[in-house]
Amino acid sequence: MSISKNQFKLITSLSQKKYRQKHKLFIAEGIKVVQEILNSSFELETLFCTDDFSSDVLEEKIVRVSEADLKKISNLKTPNKALGIFKIPDEKPDSNNGLTLALDAINDPGNLGTIIRLCDWFGVAELICSKDTVDCYNQKVVQASMGSLTRISIRYVDLTEYLSETQKPTFIADMDGENVYKTSLPKEGVLIMGNEANGVSDTIKKLITHKISIPRFGDIQETESLNVATATAILLSEFKRNY
Repeated sequence: MSISKNQFKLITSLSQKKYRQKHKLFIAEGIKVVQEILNSSFELETLFCTDDFSSDVLEEKIVRVSEADLKKISNLKTPNKALGIFKIPDEKPDSNNGLTLALDAINDPGNLGTIIRLCDWFGVAELICSKDTVDCYNQKVVQASMGSLTRISIRYVDLTEYLSETQKPTFIADMDGENVYKTSLPKEGVLIMGNEANGVSDTIKKLITHKISIPRFGDIQETESLNVATATAILLSEFKRNY
């Protein structure tokens, strides 16, 4: 079976955020990622796959295609055996339990995908994103999250408003903050991670209650900063270490 012109047009359009929002659909590619999402609560719209891809999906939702046709619709350098179009679920309400991670203008899809995986690994159930953070249904984010996207509640909010209203203690990573390894961290709180180039915005800094830092141990100490996903991993590990 070949891909119709309308299907090709839809798949191509979903590379843009405005069309993902319009259709409430997103794309996932590759055996592992597609299988993870198929096994989740996310609803499948259409699965394009080669004959040797096996799944329990209803046949009416499957379009069997050749590797050549799959290559035409793929964004991967090396197209895999499956491309799925999935429905974007409704955002879940604020759970207000445990540790929440908040992101202030994270731009890189790879960083966001990795951070979503970190939330999954460290048991952070809720991820709050500023409205200028990259879309979590961007295809590069979906690929980098490796299925963790389906297990984390992700909400896009006015971050200033959100932090003004929260009753939890709030934390940012700051070079002038208290050494995280010597700080008593609470079980509940909001950890805010900032933009790759500029860090947490000045507006957000005025709203937080605590500053923590990751000390440098190298002898030369010329490294200016850590990658945001790396810093997030270290801080989440410390927040979770005693609980």
